[in-house]
Amino acid sequence: MTPIDLRSDTMTRPTRAMRRAMAEAEVGDDLWGEDPTVNRLQEKAAALLGFEAALYVATGTMANEIAIRLLVLPGQFVVAEERSHVIEYEMAGMAVLSGALARSLPSADGKLWPAAMRAVAKAPGINRPAVGMVVLENTHNLAGGTVSTSPEMREAIATARELGWNVHVDGARLFNAAVALGVPARELVEGADTVMIALSKGLCCPIGSILASSADRIREARRIRSQFGGGWRQAGIVAAAGLVALDSMIPRLADDHANARLLAEALASRRGIEVIAPETNIVVGRIPSGTAGAAAEALKPHGVLAVPMDATTLRFVTHHDVSRDDCLRAADAIRQALP
Repeated sequence: MTPIDLRSDTMTRPTRAMRRAMAEAEVGDDLWGEDPTVNRLQEKAAALLGFEAALYVATGTMANEIAIRLLVLPGQFVVAEERSHVIEYEMAGMAVLSGALARSLPSADGKLWPAAMRAVAKAPGINRPAVGMVVLENTHNLAGGTVSTSPEMREAIATARELGWNVHVDGARLFNAAVALGVPARELVEGADTVMIALSKGLCCPIGSILASSADRIREARRIRSQFGGGWRQAGIVAAAGLVALDSMIPRLADDHANARLLAEALASRRGIEVIAPETNIVVGRIPSGTAGAAAEALKPHGVLAVPMDATTLRFVTHHDVSRDDCLRAADAIRQALP
């Protein structure tokens, strides 16, 4: 039996349309800016997000770290929610690559509220580092795929501007937020300096993310990308899948959200598991007894793969490659395997 893989939406595989587009892609040397498919993808993504220009990079982590290099000076703070991707999953890249220090803020829902932002704002002194930027994550992974609304994003971005901070939006799953809210993605990032979107999660691409910003910043980002070892050659072969994704894969994210709610209902029926009501495609169960790892192991014989994010957090992520029938089977497995 093929496992129902709910560990992450990075488990998606390219669709047939993507494979055809990749096989037929027109290519050139992107390091020279001469890959026509990459150029089309960058132009399309920039227009979709409401920015002047965009850059295609290998991973979301690379895009985030390029943004940090662009927006801070060595020795400055990067403000971010304490469970955000730039703090938890990027190998202290901001310190290693940009000489920046993380200033983490706790938040129950993964959102950075103006009062918390103002509380850490300090006038720079002769022996006091200044804040250079803030990172806003939408949706927020470890908070359970929570969505920051357009007014919330506008308020956070306006507060950062008031405090003199630059703003980067980690929008790895920004289109999930846009679909959940029924708004254009560009509305959620208006006023930010940079934004990253991932193509290789719910959009099914085999590789790649996009960094969008002003034309001047993207020219500098291209130089930093090479310094980070991220220069492409005939990258149009994989960029072609990104064009298909932006054309056709975004509306179907609503199906993943519906499947996540189905799984959440099953998980919530288990005694001792606290479930965050899913807003998008991520279902998080809190197991206070510290047995998330044991719960994940108990599901494996039933053909269901989930991931323990830590001792008390069990995560399921719905995506294109798990159908509603798969999720119904997974829900039954949850009821059977978890006491």
